[in-house]
Amino acid sequence: MIPVTTFAGQRVAVFGLGGSGLATAEALIAGGAEVLAWDDGEVGRAKAAQTGIPVADLREADWGRFAALVLSPGVPLTHPEPHWSAKLAKAAGVAIIGDIELFCRERAKFAADAPFVAITGTNGKSTTTALIAHILTVAGQDVQMGGNIGRAILSLEPPAPGRVHVVECSSFQIDLAPSLTPSVGVLLNVTPDHLDRHGTMENYAAIKERLIARSGMAVVGVDDDFTDAVAARRAFAGRPLMRISAAHLLTEGVHAEGTKIFRDGSEEIADLAGNGSLRGRHNAQNAAAAAAAALALRVPRATIAAAVKSFIGLPHRMEEVGRIGSTLFINDSKATNADSTEKALAAFPGGIFWILGGKPKEGGIAPLAPYFPRIAKAYLIGEASEAFAATLDGHVPFTRCGTLDVAVAAAAADAAGAGEAVVLLSPASASYDQFANFGARGDQFRDLVLALPGLAPAASNRGN
Repeated sequence: MIPVTTFAGQRVAVFGLGGSGLATAEALIAGGAEVLAWDDGEVGRAKAAQTGIPVADLREADWGRFAALVLSPGVPLTHPEPHWSAKLAKAAGVAIIGDIELFCRERAKFAADAPFVAITGTNGKSTTTALIAHILTVAGQDVQMGGNIGRAILSLEPPAPGRVHVVECSSFQIDLAPSLTPSVGVLLNVTPDHLDRHGTMENYAAIKERLIARSGMAVVGVDDDFTDAVAARRAFAGRPLMRISAAHLLTEGVHAEGTKIFRDGSEEIADLAGNGSLRGRHNAQNAAAAAAAALALRVPRATIAAAVKSFIGLPHRMEEVGRIGSTLFINDSKATNADSTEKALAAFPGGIFWILGGKPKEGGIAPLAPYFPRIAKAYLIGEASEAFAATLDGHVPFTRCGTLDVAVAAAAADAAGAGEAVVLLSPASASYDQFANFGARGDQFRDLVLALPGLAPAASNRGN
């Protein structure tokens, strides 16, 4: 835990008592703050009370006594309208911040020079965060990884000289962290997302840019118009900048060409060949960003190359589950929209037995039509089945399977006689019609595949 001492002796309101909210309240109390916490849900309030966190309805509190409101990142700050707790704080002139901000204040107080890598982007930030942490661990460094990935940031070990914090930041978290000053800030890409929470693309992109605005070194993707403009502004200001790309050769910066990562045009840093966890151009961008961040922290080139080879990857993100003969099974349950699934389909030239469906998103799978020729057959599950069937009809053979177990069995049987093939779970849909979350959906897929006769598990699944 990171005790939050910067509010010692002061009264702090905490709203939102999920995992990060509970960690925040406990860290504030450990640092000497007087905490009053609340959540709109009874479950969160009960968990807080069980751990000894003072719970009271903040609508009835004296806001004149609060030094700050620490808001859970999942709670609306501005759009579609501010949460009632944010309205009360603003009316009382109380600062509204988040757990990333608390971390930044503790780092500034106790270990301002301790390395801090912050990563954001619409897509790829979890894989990039995990890969950076892996590279630094292979390099023998004391690494703490958390934030929007894995552990809440205040549940990590405290900032200290020589200890590196590698932190994934969502736009919601950045919006609540005015003191964000990473040693290395990584901005991968900006595409439309979370507009219900930010109002416009311009607002969303501006929030993402804040992560690198005060960073020592900025690692910025230049493969979309928004981040290309961010990089141009950074360069114009004369601030340290490393551009990254998976689409263009960069004579200054880090780029991917095929499976290889190069620095300044021609110096090879790493080769992704043979690592299925980093398959596809989107993962080449992630690897370029991770290599750039590691180079900024003076990790030797040979160490980066070795670490990239040994990186296993994250569950549910192009995760190799195993093989039966020439059929590869891929768990990409994290692909909850067409944009994410596009990257999975683009990673294979053909022979795709595609399992998709769930709770559909706006726009459906029509944008994926250019990839339909790569699909041998589709297997539909969940609420989206009829809508997706209408889009696929006449273009891709499909079967309505209803549930994931039926789809896995059917896809495995069909792929068995197809030569080089991939059974790909990349649903292009949310999971909530049949599963608690995308992780539960991916876990079931993995379990079903591992139970298939003759399966040779991937290295990460050999203990299952």
